[in-house]
Amino acid sequence: MREKILTFIEKNSRIDLGELAVVLGIDEEAVLNEVQRMEEEHIICGYHTMIDWEKTGIEKVSALIEVRVTPQRGQGFDHIAERIYNYPEVDSVFLISGSFDLLVSIEGKTLREVSQFVSSKLSTLESVLSTQTNFILRKYKDHGTVLAEKNKDERMQITL
Repeated sequence: MREKILTFIEKNSRIDLGELAVVLGIDEEAVLNEVQRMEEEHIICGYHTMIDWEKTGIEKVSALIEVRVTPQRGQGFDHIAERIYNYPEVDSVFLISGSFDLLVSIEGKTLREVSQFVSSKLSTLESVLSTQTNFILRKYKDHGTVLAEKNKDERMQITL
């Protein structure tokens, strides 16, 4: 039951739990109780709204920053990851495989603001060896939702 509930609310956190109970063929009270337990256990960590900022006219710049660090003795990557995720500019921090150790996702108002964050805050941390900033130019799909609109064929149809 847990996995089915999580699968549905991950795709649509606004789904009515009574409606979800009907879809799953489970008692509504059982669904409500299970969701509450998962919130208390921090399995469900929050509910988010996805916004296509390009359509709002509000300027936002998103970047993915690859960070190479020296892990600290006895703490590995956890201590430096915590220092990074405590910055309010930071949306996400992931430990990754490959050439870099951490992937940091941030948003700012301008390219300069993001660049200044990287150069004055992130790059100056003691354990950080190097960074590489990748600005997101366009989002086509985010969290499983397609944001790109399909191009409409504007050619005229001609029949003979």
